[in-house]
Amino acid sequence: MTVLASKHRFARVEGGHRGRLCAFGLLAVAALTGCRPHDFPQYAPNYREYAYVTNGGSNTVTVLDVVNVRLDREVPVGQNPVAVAASGTRNEVYVVNAGTATGQGSLSVLNAENNSVAATIPLHRQPVSIDLDRNGDMAYVANSGSNTISVIDLKVRREIAAIGAGEEPVEARLSPDGKTLVVANRRGNSVSLIDPATRNVRAVFENCPGAESAVILPDSSKAFIACGGGHQVMALALAHSEAHPNQPDRLETLMDVGHAPVQLALKPDGGELFVSNSQSNSISEVVTGTNDVGGAYAMGDNPVRGLVTKDNSLLYVSNLHSQEVTVYSIDDGKRIASIHVGDGPSALAFSSAGHLLFVVDARSADVAVVRTASRSLFTLLPAGRAPNAIAVKAFKLP
Repeated sequence: MTVLASKHRFARVEGGHRGRLCAFGLLAVAALTGCRPHDFPQYAPNYREYAYVTNGGSNTVTVLDVVNVRLDREVPVGQNPVAVAASGTRNEVYVVNAGTATGQGSLSVLNAENNSVAATIPLHRQPVSIDLDRNGDMAYVANSGSNTISVIDLKVRREIAAIGAGEEPVEARLSPDGKTLVVANRRGNSVSLIDPATRNVRAVFENCPGAESAVILPDSSKAFIACGGGHQVMALALAHSEAHPNQPDRLETLMDVGHAPVQLALKPDGGELFVSNSQSNSISEVVTGTNDVGGAYAMGDNPVRGLVTKDNSLLYVSNLHSQEVTVYSIDDGKRIASIHVGDGPSALAFSSAGHLLFVVDARSADVAVVRTASRSLFTLLPAGRAPNAIAVKAFKLP
C-alpha cells in the first residue's frame, strides 16, 4: 500500500479478516497510541466495502479498499468523470463522465464485485450529477450542456427519455416517495419540479441565482435549494406528498444565509440542514420545519461540503482553500475540532459503519482517511489527477 508522507505522518492498516498492522510517522507517534481494535469493525470473510473516487484530470476512478484501508486499483472510465453514485440494491456503481464542452458525455457502470467497467451508456452534453430511485432501477442524470435530464433504465442499461429542464441544470434530486424530481438550473437561476411518472415539468420557480444544490426532506414534503449566485436558500412545499396531498407546489420562502451558498447538508432525521457559505467562510443552520435560520457559524477558508453523522450529532465541513476539515457539534452549536488533511478538501463520505471519514483532497490529489472516534487523520491514500467526488459501496459476496 502506498501512503503519502507529505504530512510527515502516516498509518497503515491491513485489517478485517486478515489482521491489522499499525505503523506511525513522527507526528503520529505523539497523536496515536496504537491500533485500537474496537475502532474498527470485525468483518465476515465475504464482506467487501470500497470507496470510489472520480478523477476528472486522469479519466479514472480510484477504488479504495475500506476493509483494509488501502488502494485497491485505478479503473479507466470516460472522459472527465465528475460524479458517482452507488446502487443500494445491486452491486454496481455509476460514474458520470462529463466529456468535453462540446462533445457528449457518458455513464460508466462498474461491477463492484470485480471493480471493472461492465457497460458504458451514452448521454448528452456535459452531464454533471446523478440520482437513483429507491429500487435502484432508474437513474436521473442532469445534462448541463444540453438543458435536459436523462432518464436511465439501469436494468437494460440505456436512456429511455430526455426531459427538458431550465438552462444549465446541475443537479436533479428525486424525492424519497419518488413523486417529484427537483432540478436546480444554475444559469437559468431557477428550479424545475418534474413528475417522474409523466416526465412532465410540473412547476418552475424563478429568482434563485446560481441554483445548484438541493435536498428533500425524508417525508418528501419540502425541498430546499441553495442559490449559489447570491445569499439565499429557497424552500418549496412539494405537491402530491402526504403532507400536501391536495395542494400545488408552492414557494414557502427565500431565506437569507451567507454569501455564495454552494451546498446543503441535511440531518438524517430531516430536522435541520446546514448551508456551506463558501464566500462567507461560514455555515448557516436552518430549521426545516419552520424555515428559520438559526445563525451563522465560522468555519474554515471556503467551506464547500458538509456531511452529518448518522446519529445527527456532528457536522463535518471541508474547507477547499485550506488543509482542514472542521467539526461542528450540532447539539452544542459550536465548532469543536479541526482535522488536518490534504490540500483542498472537498467531497466527503463516511464508511458504512461510520468509523472512517474519507476526504477527497482536490489539490494534493489524495484521499485523507479520518478516524471519527478520535477525529484525527489516520492516513493519506493516493488518488488520480483532480479528484472531485466519492461514493461508498458495501456488500457481501454470495
